[in-house]
Amino acid sequence: MLDVLATTCLQLSDARRCLNARQSSVLSLSQAAALMKVVANNSRSTVQLIEIELAKAYLYRSLRCKDTNRHSTYCLANVYLAFLYYATGQYETAIDHCTLVTRSQDHSQCSSRVLQGELLLKIDDQVDSILGLAVFYQYIRAAALNEEEERRHVNVFTTELFAHYLHTKLLSVTQCRLLPETSLAEQLREYRSCVCNSRETFITDVIVLILVSRAQYTTNDRELMTDGVKTKSLVIRQLDTSKLVALLQQSAVEHLTTCRELEAPICDCLTHVVTTDFKALYAYKYGRHQSCLQLSMSNVCTLMIDLSHRMSGLLVFVCPALIQLMDDDIVSLIGLTVLVDPPDESDPFRGSVSQLSLSLYLMTLCQIKLCHSVESLASTLNYVEFARTNIVDRCEGVFDQFVLKFVKQKILRYMSVASQFL
Repeated sequence: MLDVLATTCLQLSDARRCLNARQSSVLSLSQAAALMKVVANNSRSTVQLIEIELAKAYLYRSLRCKDTNRHSTYCLANVYLAFLYYATGQYETAIDHCTLVTRSQDHSQCSSRVLQGELLLKIDDQVDSILGLAVFYQYIRAAALNEEEERRHVNVFTTELFAHYLHTKLLSVTQCRLLPETSLAEQLREYRSCVCNSRETFITDVIVLILVSRAQYTTNDRELMTDGVKTKSLVIRQLDTSKLVALLQQSAVEHLTTCRELEAPICDCLTHVVTTDFKALYAYKYGRHQSCLQLSMSNVCTLMIDLSHRMSGLLVFVCPALIQLMDDDIVSLIGLTVLVDPPDESDPFRGSVSQLSLSLYLMTLCQIKLCHSVESLASTLNYVEFARTNIVDRCEGVFDQFVLKFVKQKILRYMSVASQFL
């Protein structure tokens, strides 16, 4: 699945490039670099965040490979991982990866000692400025010395030195009890010493050290984003895919919403259409009940207009892929319905629910979660009764009646319990 996603994101016509990278640390690193290049050239979006997580996964794959080249890519893979974690705000894990590089005693086996500046995301103004200054310096030097030979590629950093820079940057922007007991001053001394003893440095390395040395860093008590269990990623050397899964769900909801927006002009002549039904489902799944309530109430108000002469909105097909967006109660209701009356392939509408029924269901759940008053739920019950009366003898009516009856029972149970405390 990782290779399928990467092939899609990179728009490759041949998936063999991804398959060949499975057993090669160099090819896995190259695959991660290709994804990072795509990310660096795109604006921040859900798809970009997915590409960042995929790049992390390929970098971890590079570290796990057992081929003969794994030592040569070790430091470079860790530095790229550190920068990607820095980009996503996971500073603790970023520092862990920097430490793996800066604490390494032998860099002689690292044939990949150059970090490409063009792969770095546009999130650090200082790095962008340094790369620009390096290019400008090269131009002025060539003009002043009348150099005719081919210019050197200056859009690079030394891997070990950039790890020191990033470590210093991370220590300067956050402070947490879980961080290693290394002071900023001590880290700066190690950084300067590493630059002085380095066998090869680029103009970018020199400029970044000057800027870091002149910066007036102050203690910052800002909390960092939690990484879960400390160094878990370094112990198992693989990506925690929960964030990737959540981003894929978010991207799917965005695409489904775009699909609704394309359907709306076509279907509006037959029925009132809302385009935020999937957004409401997604908001409820992730506990954003107030947002889900606002979306659902707006949808209900739109769909209830002249319901007796119109359909109840578009259909939401209850396919397995969408069940993960729903809560346990409605999934159980779907399961019972399928057990009693198995789906018929000749009737594609049987496994579907109207936008109105789904919106009323979500609206009710959110009101209960947010402890709304009995009067508020009573008003919702009126909407449910009106919908039950009008959603009959239609292709979508069978499952809608089950959902609406279920919603009614939830409201009555809530009102019964609430009345005991009045």
